[in-house]
Amino acid sequence: MRPPRGQACANMIPSIASVALGVLLWAMSPYLHGQGLEGASARLVAASRCLDRTPRLDGVLDDACWLKASPATDFVLKEPREGAEPSLRTEVRFVYDDKALYVGARMYHDDVTEIVSTLSRRDNAGNSERIIISLDTYGDKRTSYSFCVTADGVRVEYYHSEDQEFSRDHSFDPVWEAAVSRDAVGWSAEMRIPFSQLRFNSRDELSWGLNMNRYVPSRNEDMYWVLIPKSETGWASRFGTLTGIRGIAPSSRIELFPYLSTDFTHSGTHDPANPLSTQSTWQGGAGVDMKMGLGPNLTLDATINPDFGQVEADPATVNLSAYEIYYDERRPFFIEGSQLLKGRGPNYFYSRRIGAPPRLTSDAPYSAKTSNTTILGAAKVSGRLQSGFSLGALTALTAREFVETWDPATSTRGETQVAPMSGYGVVRALQEIDAEGSSAGVILAGVKRDLADPKAESILTRNAVSGGADWKIRFNSGVYELNGFAGFSHVQGSSDAIALIQLSPAHYFQRPDATHVSFDPTRTSLTGYTAALNFSKIGGKNWLWGAGITAESPEFEINDTGRLQSTDDIEASTSLTYRETEPGALFHAWSLGVSQVAGWNFGGTHRFTTANLELAGTFKNFWTSAFVINYGARGVSDELTRGGPLMDAGAGINYYWSFHNNYADDFRWSGGVSGFNDETDSWNFVIDGSFALRLRGNLELSLVPSFIRQISTRQYIGTFDRGDARTYGKRYVFSTIDQATLVSRFRVNYAFTPDLTLEVYMEPFASNGRFTAFGEMAEGGERDLRIYGTDGSSLTLSEDGTSYTVREAGQPVLTLNNPDFKILSFRSNVVLRWEWLRGSTLFLVWQQNRSNYDMDGATIGPRHLLHSIDSPGDNFFAMKISYWLPVS
Repeated sequence: MRPPRGQACANMIPSIASVALGVLLWAMSPYLHGQGLEGASARLVAASRCLDRTPRLDGVLDDACWLKASPATDFVLKEPREGAEPSLRTEVRFVYDDKALYVGARMYHDDVTEIVSTLSRRDNAGNSERIIISLDTYGDKRTSYSFCVTADGVRVEYYHSEDQEFSRDHSFDPVWEAAVSRDAVGWSAEMRIPFSQLRFNSRDELSWGLNMNRYVPSRNEDMYWVLIPKSETGWASRFGTLTGIRGIAPSSRIELFPYLSTDFTHSGTHDPANPLSTQSTWQGGAGVDMKMGLGPNLTLDATINPDFGQVEADPATVNLSAYEIYYDERRPFFIEGSQLLKGRGPNYFYSRRIGAPPRLTSDAPYSAKTSNTTILGAAKVSGRLQSGFSLGALTALTAREFVETWDPATSTRGETQVAPMSGYGVVRALQEIDAEGSSAGVILAGVKRDLADPKAESILTRNAVSGGADWKIRFNSGVYELNGFAGFSHVQGSSDAIALIQLSPAHYFQRPDATHVSFDPTRTSLTGYTAALNFSKIGGKNWLWGAGITAESPEFEINDTGRLQSTDDIEASTSLTYRETEPGALFHAWSLGVSQVAGWNFGGTHRFTTANLELAGTFKNFWTSAFVINYGARGVSDELTRGGPLMDAGAGINYYWSFHNNYADDFRWSGGVSGFNDETDSWNFVIDGSFALRLRGNLELSLVPSFIRQISTRQYIGTFDRGDARTYGKRYVFSTIDQATLVSRFRVNYAFTPDLTLEVYMEPFASNGRFTAFGEMAEGGERDLRIYGTDGSSLTLSEDGTSYTVREAGQPVLTLNNPDFKILSFRSNVVLRWEWLRGSTLFLVWQQNRSNYDMDGATIGPRHLLHSIDSPGDNFFAMKISYWLPVS
């Protein structure tokens, strides 16, 4: 029996990928076993042991240890002219004792008034002059730790999880110290980096990879001890060497972080008729986080009664699409080391699934509110072995969540389950293959729920597991790369729960004209797959290029633990870029790129083809600009009707232009304009910008405004019965929406000292939407609509303005809610952060979350941003104090 066209296409994808991979590996076999990256630096600097008193950390390099240590010098410019000699001299020395590595850096200046630096919170270097020390403590030529201090003593640190300078994991949060001082010839810095905060292998003499970077914004000079040319790839693989550290063994690294917290919430939306609604609530808590070394290479992070609160609220949005909005993770436990839990390819693990708002609701007339599920505990293990094997694993358990209910008819209280007990887990393993930067890895993520409640069983899956393998093969000194991935997913649950997945926006199995998928209400599981293969040239002086293919089967589903918007996709892409990194008459650097993407579904339907042109340049004064234009050819969409038939999407064009001034300026600004229009007369226009001003060296002000105006003639309203055969017996109703959105994000950062900072964040938001020209799809696969009121039908608004009635031949056939809206929102945070002891922190937080909604779709203006402050909402006050207790 011949398989359906879509199934045949699906079966071909793995075979094509396997054949293509085999051919490419055969063609590249002369390169795959080369001698590694050529030109790696042979630069050396030795650390000296402090035999007497260790340096006093005051930023002044007058201790006896510094006088005996030999400095590393001879930095080389990367900017503004690669390979040139810097205009300023830099000296860096290294000494150590039994507990820590000390770094002493002297940054000379011929005019100290040129030193640009802003006193700000930790991990925010801004445009300050700085010195960065990068250490490859494993000696693996792939990973490294970077420690940075600015001319005002602000500490910044991050972890490079791969062999790329700007692949930075800022969740790395070690306990270390730094001090700076200034004098007539420049500034100097001292760093104390405890060995307990670093991971390294045990040896009689440690030999670590080393690079150093000094940035001088007043002269746009970016200088390195080991220069990696712009046309080449690599970071830790090109380092020099720090030698001379003897008699130091890895620490057992046991650290405890006990904490106390309390918070108070005052609600401005109290409902006096609801006895479960309280206007003010107090809560208190205590817990402990633990960090423990598992041998010299792995670290266990665990928490008891965790505090997973996030300090900054998510931005306000108006979502008129069918898809979920994903927000950044802001909870410290999940941020730290998150890079080790990410594979190449799909987002199998989205940490905000853990502790998310409950998906079940109460049917009682009144019920208490809960904003998240309780996390009972969590633990993670991460690290890298000497063999080049990296491991990251996380597990978490969330509680069975109940809310209190009230029935006024019977005057009885009760409770309803809104979330089952659930266990989450993810594990990621990566093996490095060769000195070129090649690697292969696997990832596995899953959730298991205890569905004792019938309602929960009808909505949630019982088990979900997904994962896959990925690879990256580099050759010819890292210039070429072959990468890809292959993954799977499997979900199990009741027929009702699996039916909800089939009908969800990620799948739409109910599409009436689809021949390769169908909705089956009896299914109790779904199994899908995904795969990709890409070959590209990522290094070289001028030309870069790439080509690849990606596929996601219709049954692929990872939203229980990860994030996925849509499936049933096959995409093929190509790109070509010419870049010039050497300064010319007009540009300091520039690039011109073209790319193309085409997409099909597994039924063989060609959905879209896009062509892109991108021009980007940095001018001689270090201002930058970029222009992008994208043309989408006429295609069809299997998403516009949200489970209905295909619909002609029409051809369209997008454009984007941006401009930025020199990042080193005290007043920094940027601006951008983008737009879109297509054959359906839909269009949008977006203008945004950013402005940042540094005042008095320790005060920063920033403003990020944005204005969006759009007309969409294909805004989905709903699917209704009583359609004709041309639309498979359904009515797919759309309208034209005229929408405007105005938002402005304002920040004030004031630093009393590098360890005591005040941060203020405010976001007034306003958006409106007015809906007109209601109509329905005229015929499946076509673009045209049958607009009500123009074809013998009529459309009338009710007297109270809440609904529309559609009549045909004088008889009502549809009732539509009036979707006009105006939304105002105001969100703000005031955070005082004090590191009162090294590693120990006090937080004081005041947070507001205000909003207002009405059916007035009138056009908004700047005054509505001010009105948003008067909207009803909640005030949240919190205090948390933690103490760093190093046990060993």
